[in-house]
Amino acid sequence: MKSLMKFAMVTGLGLSLAVVPASGIAALQQGAKAPDFTLKAAQGGKPFTLSLKQTLRNGPVVLYFFPAAFTPGCTVEAHLFAEASDDFNRQGARVIGVTAGNIERVAEFSKSECRDKFAVAADPGAAVAAKYDSTMRRPDGTMLSNRTSYVIAPNGTILMSYTDPKPQAHIEKSMAAVRAWRAKLR
Repeated sequence: MKSLMKFAMVTGLGLSLAVVPASGIAALQQGAKAPDFTLKAAQGGKPFTLSLKQTLRNGPVVLYFFPAAFTPGCTVEAHLFAEASDDFNRQGARVIGVTAGNIERVAEFSKSECRDKFAVAADPGAAVAAKYDSTMRRPDGTMLSNRTSYVIAPNGTILMSYTDPKPQAHIEKSMAAVRAWRAKLR
């Protein structure tokens, strides 16, 4: 696990130097209303239509945007979320990854790198990421999802928002927000 974390730090730094946040863009903040969306997604390689509104009916959602499937930092992040997925499920939360990719690539990524543990949605052109103010622009002008994680309450309120090019802390901060939400229910 330590070597995986070290790899994540190095690749996260490399990715952060290759892209820049879109000017004037900052992630939606705690307390904001999460924009609803419906996207083509896959889990375990099986495609389906994912609706945020529908998923929120079953509990909070850990929604994380990542730049591109099969890149080093995004692969590490997917592995870390897959490892923590059972813990999120025990807390009543569902993990959803979103990237500006096509459904065929996302389906493959959901099976191999997400280890069949959670859904990954394709967001061509980063349109949904833009609604969440979670985009960045590559030097060639292509828009990508910025590495941003949200925890969204069942009522659609954002409980946590975190942006960092390094993947490691996203899982820890998301889990802490889910646990804090559950503690308030007691």
